[in-house]
Amino acid sequence: MAGVKSRLTQDEVKQLQHLLGSRQFSLLYKASVHGYNASIFHAKRDAQGPTVAVAYNGSGYIFGGFTCQSYVSSGGYINDEKAFLFRLKGKEGVLTLQLLNQNAAAAAASSNNNYTYSVAGLLGNDLGLIECEVYRVEGKLISKEKMERGKIMEEIRSYKPYLNSVPQIRILVLGPIGAGKSSFFNSVNSVFRGYVTSQAIAGSDNTSVTTQYRTYPVKDGRDGKPLPIIFCDTMGIEEKSGTGLEIDEVSNIIKGHVPDRYQVGFLQFYAVRLISFNTPSLKDQIHCVAFVIDGCKIEILPEKLEEKLKQLRRKVNQFGIPQLVLLTKVDEICPTIEEDVQIIHFVPFLQMRITAEKLGIPLAQIVPVKNYCSELDLSCDVDILLLSAVRQLIRLAESYLDNFPFEKAKKEP
Repeated sequence: MAGVKSRLTQDEVKQLQHLLGSRQFSLLYKASVHGYNASIFHAKRDAQGPTVAVAYNGSGYIFGGFTCQSYVSSGGYINDEKAFLFRLKGKEGVLTLQLLNQNAAAAAASSNNNYTYSVAGLLGNDLGLIECEVYRVEGKLISKEKMERGKIMEEIRSYKPYLNSVPQIRILVLGPIGAGKSSFFNSVNSVFRGYVTSQAIAGSDNTSVTTQYRTYPVKDGRDGKPLPIIFCDTMGIEEKSGTGLEIDEVSNIIKGHVPDRYQVGFLQFYAVRLISFNTPSLKDQIHCVAFVIDGCKIEILPEKLEEKLKQLRRKVNQFGIPQLVLLTKVDEICPTIEEDVQIIHFVPFLQMRITAEKLGIPLAQIVPVKNYCSELDLSCDVDILLLSAVRQLIRLAESYLDNFPFEKAKKEP
């Protein structure tokens, strides 16, 4: 609406856009310009599709409501499951809301059997309006979950290690066989590819399915540029001595002495030969370790396997490398989680506490995740869990890099 300016500040616009999940909205009606009249209100707002009304009162409150349904002048109620009320500004500390009550600069709030609310919380018990605006919401609405997923993805995309000599951080993924090490990389890779994929060999067997040491860069889309992370995958940890990944082999991997695609099992012999000839730089070494633990089996973890994991933790600690435990398969613990992945943060606390006690790791360094195993399509809630774990791994790796001197960028000739 040319010539008529919105009363919303830049920050309030951002708040409203966050609530709406939409990039744009345009002003349709402004009471101080068009008049405090319900007929004019409807003439400007009816048949406009999704709209949001914003009201301002003398107490400094900014509040309103959103509806996906077009307004009509029928005088009746329209069902809208996506409608909601909001407050952008008020004193710190879903109901029915009627604006332009009795064709005046006033609001009216009332309740029914479907809603519980606090009028004081919404508008401070001040029903007088100093302004009322209506905006048409344009563009496709994005759910809060999709917005959160996009926000974390962009944070990962834009991350850049502060050391010039380390273009990508290396995350070593360790864990017992069948816990979901390789599946974790596949799941993260799927999120950025936009579809479920399986680049790393994954599955379950009596012995480790992974037999090679592999380094997996993650691309932003099929033909996109590499992201600033590399996942390093290797053989699973087994209970019996002499089987699976050995502790000394992990030391050689951390130091950067082991090349991609090297057959695990000969690592100790190969690395001993390499040490004399090869001095890996910081970019080739490991910057963070992710322990992948099966949340369904943590309570019955064999004693020998538990001790092996503790020894690995102690070995990693010797290098001063931060660690994060990824608690997988927690959706299998409780059927409720399978139906609603959003509650995953509240249900597996017992498994997280047991993991903390068994491995001697702080609860703050244990996060629940769900890998893509049987799904054919991506889920926003699952993506958020995976991306949140990756973001935390990046933050931990950054804290490790803080131990090294800052490098000034070289000036171009």
